[in-house]
Amino acid sequence: MSRAQSRSCERARAAPAGTAAPAVPTEAPEATTGRPPELLRLPGGLRLHRRRSAHAPALNRAVRANLEHLRPWMEWAAEAPTRARTAELTRAGTAAWEAGTDFMYLADLDDAPGRVVGAFGLHGRIGPGALEIGYWVAARHVGRGIATAAAGALTEAALALPGIARVEIRCDQANGASAAVPRKLGYRLDRVAKAAARAPGETGRQLVWVKER
Repeated sequence: MSRAQSRSCERARAAPAGTAAPAVPTEAPEATTGRPPELLRLPGGLRLHRRRSAHAPALNRAVRANLEHLRPWMEWAAEAPTRARTAELTRAGTAAWEAGTDFMYLADLDDAPGRVVGAFGLHGRIGPGALEIGYWVAARHVGRGIATAAAGALTEAALALPGIARVEIRCDQANGASAAVPRKLGYRLDRVAKAAARAPGETGRQLVWVKER
């Protein structure tokens, strides 16, 4: 869904929490001329804020605490990341934001500021005029609508950017929780594509969901 630290911890997409599996970019990431908001406040005290280097320790704790939850759908969850690795990927995400190719967010709640409950991203890896949403949500926060609310906000933010006319969410066919998110948000199922099964729960059949401006 999806993807917010995937292929590295950097580009992930979801898990049973409502996410998707990583996809292999077919071309170099596309840069956009605009930038989405760095902070998005959503109902229920949910916040999406731009991921920065200072967030690396909290992100590392959240990933390590959710490895079993994420492992079926996330290739990068096969082993626990070191703090140094998470810090490295966070710095790379900061550079990607500045370059306009990827926009990485963390989610937290007003009643627990600084505690990462999910990771989300807008990724320019699917060609010109489009961004892909990736995400995962912590196991203890599944079922609260966090993935749907955050993905909805990011859909609006993406389609408001100059030159962006399409947003996609991708997930393995077996990841029903992930597929529920774009379905609830009014995305259409564009196709079922073949993809390498890189995580234990994947079938190699990827659902490609699309929403256009």
